[in-house]
Amino acid sequence: MKKILLNLLLFLPLLVLSQVTVNPNPILVNQPVTITVDITASTCNSIVNPAKVYAHLGVGNESDEYGIKVVGNWGQDDGVGEMTNNGDGTWSITITPSTYFNLTATEETEVTKMGLVFRNPNGSQELKLDNGGCQNFVFDVGAFQVDMINPESDGVVVVTSNSDTQIIAQNSNGDANYVLKANGTTINTATTNFYNYSFSNITENKYCQLEVTQGTEVVIKNFTILVNSSTSQALPANMENGINYTSNTSATLVLEAPLKDFVYVAGSFNNYSPTSAYAMKKDPTTGQFWLELTGLTAGQIETYQYWVGAENPVSNSPNLVKTADPYSTLVLSPFDDPYIPASSYPNLPSYPTGQDREVTVLQTGQTTYNWQVTDFEKPKKEDLVIYEVLIRDFDKNADGGRNYQQLIDRIDYFKNLNVNAIQLMPIMEFEGNESWGYNTSFHMALDKYYGTEDKLKEFIDVCHQNGIAVILDIALNHAFGRNSMVRMWMDDPDNDGWGEPSSENPYFNQVATHTYSVGSDFNHSNSKTQDYVQRVVKHWIEEFNIDGLRWDLTKGFTQNCTESDENCTNQYQADRVAILKQYADYSWSLDDDHYVIFEHLGGTQEEKEWADYKINEGKGIMLWGKMTEPYNQLTMGYASGSNINGMGHNSRNFDAPRLIGYPESHDEERLMYRNLQYGNSSNTNHDVTNLNTAISRMSALGAVSLTIPGPKMIWHFGELGMENSIYTCNNGNVNDTSGSDGDCKLDTKPQPQWDNNWLTAATRSQVYSDWARLNDLKVNQSVFEGQYVINNTTNPDVNTLTPRIFISDNTIPSDQLNNVVILANFNVTSQNITPDFPSTGTWYDLMDATNSTSINVTSTTAPITIPAGQFKIYGNAAPQNLSTEEFALSSTFKLYPNPSSTSFSVNKIVNNVQIMDVSGKLIKDFKGRFNAGHKFSIHNLAKGLYLVTTTTSEGLIKTTKLIKS
Repeated sequence: MKKILLNLLLFLPLLVLSQVTVNPNPILVNQPVTITVDITASTCNSIVNPAKVYAHLGVGNESDEYGIKVVGNWGQDDGVGEMTNNGDGTWSITITPSTYFNLTATEETEVTKMGLVFRNPNGSQELKLDNGGCQNFVFDVGAFQVDMINPESDGVVVVTSNSDTQIIAQNSNGDANYVLKANGTTINTATTNFYNYSFSNITENKYCQLEVTQGTEVVIKNFTILVNSSTSQALPANMENGINYTSNTSATLVLEAPLKDFVYVAGSFNNYSPTSAYAMKKDPTTGQFWLELTGLTAGQIETYQYWVGAENPVSNSPNLVKTADPYSTLVLSPFDDPYIPASSYPNLPSYPTGQDREVTVLQTGQTTYNWQVTDFEKPKKEDLVIYEVLIRDFDKNADGGRNYQQLIDRIDYFKNLNVNAIQLMPIMEFEGNESWGYNTSFHMALDKYYGTEDKLKEFIDVCHQNGIAVILDIALNHAFGRNSMVRMWMDDPDNDGWGEPSSENPYFNQVATHTYSVGSDFNHSNSKTQDYVQRVVKHWIEEFNIDGLRWDLTKGFTQNCTESDENCTNQYQADRVAILKQYADYSWSLDDDHYVIFEHLGGTQEEKEWADYKINEGKGIMLWGKMTEPYNQLTMGYASGSNINGMGHNSRNFDAPRLIGYPESHDEERLMYRNLQYGNSSNTNHDVTNLNTAISRMSALGAVSLTIPGPKMIWHFGELGMENSIYTCNNGNVNDTSGSDGDCKLDTKPQPQWDNNWLTAATRSQVYSDWARLNDLKVNQSVFEGQYVINNTTNPDVNTLTPRIFISDNTIPSDQLNNVVILANFNVTSQNITPDFPSTGTWYDLMDATNSTSINVTSTTAPITIPAGQFKIYGNAAPQNLSTEEFALSSTFKLYPNPSSTSFSVNKIVNNVQIMDVSGKLIKDFKGRFNAGHKFSIHNLAKGLYLVTTTTSEGLIKTTKLIKS
């Protein structure tokens, strides 16, 4: 294609930005300038009645008005950029750019633009230019201005091989001297105020510099001419999208880029100036682009980007996009990396100087992590007690780092609480650092703010050594603007390098097909999206030994609805059911007992279909079951709306316990906060708005939630009575969505649980101890996998402050624990509760670990007095093998079958099993927490005599002979 441009152009006038004025205009880099903003003027957004207004200012060039220096701390009321109130709706600030931005002499010559955005103190309100969409205000800097006409502001011209293109520029203030260089060589000079040079017969990429001088003023414009040098060649066998490490010195890169004409690989290995040797080949059958990199140094970190080009892109779409590999497992970000503490990510690779956007890290010859646990047995779905954690708000170290090491250091906290699964809120590369993680940009890359790959693997390994499964929360309904697959096919009318999916995008809908959209909406009916999702699933299961995935916002996995039709979104959608079953099947194909969890929160027909899916194979998809409101009614002391029947799977008619019921999650207001704000205060002796009283009631909450058969979830620090609102702001204020400072829900939260050592506070530690005991019962006593009834027919009012739960399993012998009765009193006065015991006789207080507290029941209906906010849990027999009891290895210990040809089991709960040959050589080492009956595989052992050494959590050891037959 020959690019012809008319030269009958006049220097473009400055854009009139009526909301903002600068004096003088143009701005001079080394002279004072007064910037005034009218916050009352019509705009795309606004600042309403602010106490203060801040200017967030930056200087740069045509490609990025903030690209050289930025001054301002977004969201901070620290005086940096604070403006003066003129009293008429306008605010002003006077600066001298060279000193305000601390510019070097070289930077002063490079600055040609200033970017401006205005905000209220905490950044919840901002003022931008309404120019067909919210944009930064931009002003010229310098009396001498040079404007590039071709190439335009993105600085790229795309041509076919052997074609021509013009370079056109113009300047203000009369003639100037122009010097044009290509690949470091001067090719043209001229003195003019309108520059026009034609490159002809272009066959190789040209990295150009146009230096324009007028007197002592120098302006440099950098631009690139890229040639479509794509060739057709079959992709080598067994290659997949992303990086394929083929040796310690080579790797093959593969990219899926439909509708694109060419792709270059620009990286540290070619100084980010790729020649035709780095043009990716295109497979004629699949359309995939690929390139083999050779001569790499083993262990050396390299970085690269794809430069993805289209000669004739659709309207408003760029002809070139620079982006990291969508299948990156580690990306470097110029936006986020400078703020990552060294304690979280030691020796973080440096972002390549002079580049923009994310880059992918490539490293051959990496050392493989040495897993200590390679055969972890996941806890049964029925027994799961999941602890949901936002790493950012769980703990911090001395320099503010919030990372996996804090979780590792607190492993005893989890273990002593007797949870058997930890669910991490999203840890994949997200935009920003201190985020919840649902604004994911790269789904296979770890966000470096939380630590390294090896440190995450260490955390998973430590969890597995302690019998704790690890589940990842993953957001595959959507992605955000830094995502490569958004950017490669995007609408970018203002040419700023950001945009939403274009009509060509093969992965994303232009308009969301459901009513709960955030970011850009994935189209899961597209096979390319399905392939991508399955690669993501495979990565976390196979590379990190992840035990399960919690799929965020599964209501969005349909193509049948619109953004405005909530009724449609909440109705049964066959395409959504089918694709999510497909993803579950794929997960199970990689890991037969993988946990598949959906956050659907509605649609009983769909949920039942998923919960019962392949249940005869021991599978079934687990569903989040929000029960915040009824449980909060109980903890606040109000009977109305306190029906807790929905906590169990019976309420959904599931064939098996696949409902993860929870009173609290990251999305819901803290029960304790509402207890203190709105609790029943009618009894001064038991006032729920009193902190210690409110905390003391949380033990009873655990008793009537954690014990109900089926998987359950705890939101971190509910077990300590955490009372901080989820709307707590960085400054300590609490604002919900209607607050004057906006919604602080996503703000980083304080750490009182550690700062104030809550585990030593009697009231809080009691809740922790009680929940630990309840979890122990649930995990280790088979009866809690049985049948249950909540508020049976003798107490038909389901909205009651005295809930009763009856749990039973008649398949368990009657002389063992097979019946449990739970009584609770959420009133503010003492209550006499009719227990309706299933039988008379001795009933044990299961909260007494010594089994020394019991009652003799002569009448099953004789009332039991329970104080306000307290509970009782009784069992027909004393529990066995609880972790809080002494575990003595005696004649009752059994290893069976013996002899065995494939596997053996022991009849006790153990933490470590080692198999040695008769010479004492270690053959196998099983680490973790293994329930009684766990099968230890020996199918690959040779026939003969072995010694099996078993270790309990108390450190007791027993060695038994085993014959492999």
